Amino acid sequence: MSEDGQEGDPVEIWCAGEEWCAVTATASLIGKKWHPVIVDRLLTNGPLGFNALKEAVDGISSKVLSDSLEDLEERGIVTREVISEKPFRVEYDLTERGRDLGPVIDAMRTWGKAHLVPADERES
Repeated sequence: MSEDGQEGDPVEIWCAGEEWCAVTATASLIGKKWHPVIVDRLLTNGPLGFNALKEAVDGISSKVLSDSLEDLEERGIVTREVISEKPFRVEYDLTERGRDLGPVIDAMRTWGKAHLVPADERES
């Protein structure tokens, strides 16, 4: 998100103006281990509370999920809304920019299904 809070503003990146920069900028976001999984779960399930999201992202620790959500929020991909103070409950959802990652996540899933095999099934 830009300094003035506008999620529609361009993402600021050091390589702006270079032909390959768009790929690098996207890779820097989705190249983090849990970021694409979090985006996928929010695309699939809609807004989720922290515990529901942690359950949907099987294998992630609370600390890593919290750090990842903070990073995604700073980048304008995820919003965080306090639903209630007592008991304290927060809900996470995708911004428009986050929802725009849908085709990228779908392409990653398609490629993975076509090319990945479990380690125990690889030919030696």
